[in-house]
Amino acid sequence: MVNLTINGEKICVPEGTTIKEAAEQAGIRIPTLCYFKDLNDIGACRVCCVEVEGERRMVTACNNPVREGMVVWTNSPRARETRRVNVELILSQHDCHCATCVRSQNCKLQEIANDLGIFVNPYEEDLPRGIHAQWTTTFPLYRDAKKCIKCMRCVQVCDKIQSLNIWELTGSGGRATIDVSYNRRIKDADCSLCGQCITHCPVGALRERDDVQRALDALADPDTITVVQIAPGVRTSWGEPLGLIPEMATVERLAAVLRRMGFDYVFDTTFSADLTIMEESAEFLERLKSGALQHNPMFTSCCPGWVRFLRSQYPDMTALLSSAKSPQQMFGAVTKTWFAKKIGVDPKKICCISVMPCLAKKAECDLPTMQNEQYGRDVDLALTTREVSRMIRADNVNLANIPEEPCDSPLGEGSGAGVIFGITGGVMEAALRTAYFSVTGTNPPLDAFIDVRGDKGWREADFDIAGKLIHVAVVSGLGNTRKLIEAVREGRVHYDFVEVMACPGGCTGGGGQPIQDGQELVYQRGKVLYELDERANLRFSHENQAVQTLYKEYLGRPLSELSETLLHTEHGAWPMPGHPHQRKE
Repeated sequence: MVNLTINGEKICVPEGTTIKEAAEQAGIRIPTLCYFKDLNDIGACRVCCVEVEGERRMVTACNNPVREGMVVWTNSPRARETRRVNVELILSQHDCHCATCVRSQNCKLQEIANDLGIFVNPYEEDLPRGIHAQWTTTFPLYRDAKKCIKCMRCVQVCDKIQSLNIWELTGSGGRATIDVSYNRRIKDADCSLCGQCITHCPVGALRERDDVQRALDALADPDTITVVQIAPGVRTSWGEPLGLIPEMATVERLAAVLRRMGFDYVFDTTFSADLTIMEESAEFLERLKSGALQHNPMFTSCCPGWVRFLRSQYPDMTALLSSAKSPQQMFGAVTKTWFAKKIGVDPKKICCISVMPCLAKKAECDLPTMQNEQYGRDVDLALTTREVSRMIRADNVNLANIPEEPCDSPLGEGSGAGVIFGITGGVMEAALRTAYFSVTGTNPPLDAFIDVRGDKGWREADFDIAGKLIHVAVVSGLGNTRKLIEAVREGRVHYDFVEVMACPGGCTGGGGQPIQDGQELVYQRGKVLYELDERANLRFSHENQAVQTLYKEYLGRPLSELSETLLHTEHGAWPMPGHPHQRKE
């Protein structure tokens, strides 16, 4: 243990504790812009500088360990002045048009500047100009170089956690800036659109492409029928920016809010998650029976960020993906065929909108393989959880006075298996529940496959299904995914079935989720999904009567000719630009 003094208070902490951590244990908060626990502790912003007796220079608190007898001052005149000057210098290279910034309500830089009483900046504005200030307006990921504070969080999460190396620090000194690596355009890079750089940015330098106006235009058109679907992960977080406690922020209350905003039909993506399980589990059993899994596994395909990653990094392995579309796209295909017929409308009059915790869903909607000559796109546009929360705020909806309302039928009925799609391991568990039933004719015990749960980034499990041992793996985060793929390619591991989620922890930690700076809430949100599954009256996808009705009235059976046409795709057909560092055999 180490004894030290912080602001006159004597404390004792374990050896190796940083000054910042020691201060927190003493109830003293040291502000910082760049620090993110277990990810970024490089002291880039210099906002956490403190005065240490005996040290000539100021010391960064986030990455300097305590020493025996150390005396630290976080609030001395020198510490206060250093912090203020450092923030003023950051502001001189930051576009301070805060009223028009997407992060105006939860910007860390704005919060610290206000706390320090910086109302007039003495330093001349020096914003990036030229090529660094230009950006495409069509790509789902948007960057504003004029807001970047060079904290390095985006670089760290993209490189360390996601193993993509999309961002890099270029230049030096005052001219240093963050840009796309290898001097590429973002649309030509290997970006998976996981959006982790957005959720880890402390300011508004990174955000999603704003599609809210497109949704509002559809709502305002009297000739357009607006159909909206709510993804499982959204129900865990949509109320966070609105100040709702989790008990109030239910999917039923969100359904009521969306109806009051003008949507004609409000459905639950858990319906199409169950549909995905029907198709994907049938495909898995078919590949297993044929011997196709003897050497290589079948990969899940419901995460478009993961599919983008495989398509660009390991294009020779795309045939291992399940051909099933994601629940988002299956929902759109069913909406514009079966549902359009049921309500007697021209499918071209339907605008299908998704509310997703994901950034890659925006790009998935645009894919030519997710369109049909008869009705156009499966899904017309996808909104992130953040975008929908902004829409609700803009409409000044009094959420406390809105009672819960169920989603519409028939595309609003889902099982607990569909709900857990939003957390890593949930797709695998749901698929195995139905695969077990398909083979044995009976439902498995409800805890039969919980070994796929957990917060470990790469998990393995073996399950016996009617005497057949199934080897499975669940992986989340693209850094872990790359390790798994390399192990598969080198023959060091063998699996029959692999679930992959691009975002660490799954969709509840997706790039479109509300941002709580410095916090990772993915497993806390995921716990909500497991609780909803436990409380659900329906726990198995194959028992969803709405899905069974769809098969009876329209599709026939899983993997029928019609379901293959509407609900499946060839992922390898995606047009992707060539990349000089693309991984090949």
